[in-house]
Amino acid sequence: MLEFGCLRDMELKRRILTQFLNKLSEFPSWVKASVYGKLSEEISNNEPLSYIFASYKPVLTYKGKCELDYKKLGFDTNIYNILDAVNNNYSIGEITLSTYFSLEEIAGYFLFCTEEGFFEIPKDTRVMNIAGFIAGKYRTGEYFLNNGNISETQLETALQNYQTSVETDKKFGQILIDNGFITKNQLDSVLYSKNEAKKRFILDYNEIPNFKQEYNNKYREEILNLEHENKILKTKLNQLLTMVKNDD
Repeated sequence: MLEFGCLRDMELKRRILTQFLNKLSEFPSWVKASVYGKLSEEISNNEPLSYIFASYKPVLTYKGKCELDYKKLGFDTNIYNILDAVNNNYSIGEITLSTYFSLEEIAGYFLFCTEEGFFEIPKDTRVMNIAGFIAGKYRTGEYFLNNGNISETQLETALQNYQTSVETDKKFGQILIDNGFITKNQLDSVLYSKNEAKKRFILDYNEIPNFKQEYNNKYREEILNLEHENKILKTKLNQLLTMVKNDD
């Protein structure tokens, strides 16, 4: 079973993430605009529902704080590290980036901690629904039902059509589309988020972006040369003015 380090190690990785973002902010504006344009296009085509979950900051309950302090239930280290991170105002995304886990695995821990009463239930019901779908607790139909996209009657109809379908390779999501209960974009969006949540992303110092400044250095050198030449010309001009005054 994978385990991640103590809060000190997580804080180190959190600082690496901060440095990563700060480096991006130092890029020339036209580079940032290009990156933003590319990401905006990708996001608009595949709405990352996982962002709603990843950006969420869980809130530790009194029960969760007591368990973190005294560890009476004897859970594995990962649970206590997550409780500790939440106690230090980490978001789900920051917890994931500070570990070797995927967002899918962290979603499982999040659901466990919430069900145990260690975290407050999120006010935004989408957080629990997305976490449940990403972690595999909810299937596609249940996700859309919980999300309010379909009714229980529509879900039952889709299930009946799915069970009687002659096309054995047809996915349940496609049945929902065929019945007009959801759109293809809605299905693609949630499946995209689920697949992306399976990926691991390990950020280290070697991945902090940088950009070369040879051209800036070249121009800086030219400016310094011009400033030097100007000083020489100014000196000569002052000498000439002095000579003229002396002649007078």
